[in-house]
Amino acid sequence: MKIEAVDFFYLSMPVVTDAGDGSQDALLVRVAAGGLVGWGECEASPLTSIAAYVAPMSHGACRPVRDVVLGKPVGGPDDIAALAAAVELECMDLLQAAHTFSGIEMALWDLLGRKREIPVYELLGYPRAYPKLPYASQLFGDTPAETLAGCRSARERGFRAVKCGWGPFGRGTLSEDRDHLQAAREGLGPDGTLLIDAGQIFREDVDAAAARIGMLEEVDTTWFEEPFLGGAYDAYAALAARSGKVRLAGGEASHNFHMARQLIDYGKVAFIQIDCGRIGGLAPAKRVADYAAARGVTYVNHTFTSHLALCASLQPYAGLERDVICEYPFAPKAVAWDMSLTHLAPDANGEVVLPSAPGLGIEMNPAGMAKYLVDVEISAKGELLYRTPAL
Repeated sequence: MKIEAVDFFYLSMPVVTDAGDGSQDALLVRVAAGGLVGWGECEASPLTSIAAYVAPMSHGACRPVRDVVLGKPVGGPDDIAALAAAVELECMDLLQAAHTFSGIEMALWDLLGRKREIPVYELLGYPRAYPKLPYASQLFGDTPAETLAGCRSARERGFRAVKCGWGPFGRGTLSEDRDHLQAAREGLGPDGTLLIDAGQIFREDVDAAAARIGMLEEVDTTWFEEPFLGGAYDAYAALAARSGKVRLAGGEASHNFHMARQLIDYGKVAFIQIDCGRIGGLAPAKRVADYAAARGVTYVNHTFTSHLALCASLQPYAGLERDVICEYPFAPKAVAWDMSLTHLAPDANGEVVLPSAPGLGIEMNPAGMAKYLVDVEISAKGELLYRTPAL
């Protein structure tokens, strides 16, 4: 098979706010080869990612992703690996290339699984997929009462774990943060797993982050996620030495395997969180999962968008029985829900099980996508470079 077409679909809610909610828009990728179609999703700025696919070449190490991908063979995992290596080399100065290729690579695995009539996790080398325990991933409320209500809602829907993040946390006083943390624990109940995401709010300020450790311990927080900038490895390591039983988590800002490895080795995180729509796709995520497992670090998916992204992000560690926790989009916007007909609902045990269907096992919903489709044209020097394709 050869890659015949790579189509991008920019979907968006009618109004996009500045809330830290990545489900407000999406960039889907459809790849066609050998009479088959695979689907993927980029977790990045949609227009910027499309531009990285079609932009005129700046120089030999800044080629558009299109020129590296179209027409290339895709008969097996080795071909996908060859494409990834070519994008890394020929698009090295096109910094959005990793995000753009992430969705393409995801779609290629989906397509290859459909071709061979096996699920993607088998293509990645796992004989089976183990159930994962989903945590309801949500934002802190504007007030402690809203935080309490959100956590209580998750508990009532059967979630045994909840993550609260972003919102007002770290932006006000220590007392205000303590009120939110206590509200989250009250809403979840005494036995649930509570996770906290600071959304990089402390940048590199180790003392400011460390000032919250005591109150995190008070409410029995399992992990403290992304207190710092993604590449602030020294800050991560310094806080890890002071965090006691509250372990550090991070990794969603990793755009390649090497960034994730440094967060493990130098940042001393106990949980490495990888987004397949950012790191370059499933293969580099699987490489991180293998690396983490060998060092006693727990791998976790990062997913705050759609169930297509959720299903894809579970594949790289589907066969790791010990690493059971997974991020689950608890209250996605309508665009993220409507784009697919398949959704991964927790079962009677409160666990998520990957489909055993070929590829990613997700049936897309063109009618649902059409409701949110953004019509886009990109041109330069009088030449049309991109136009929204037909669904």
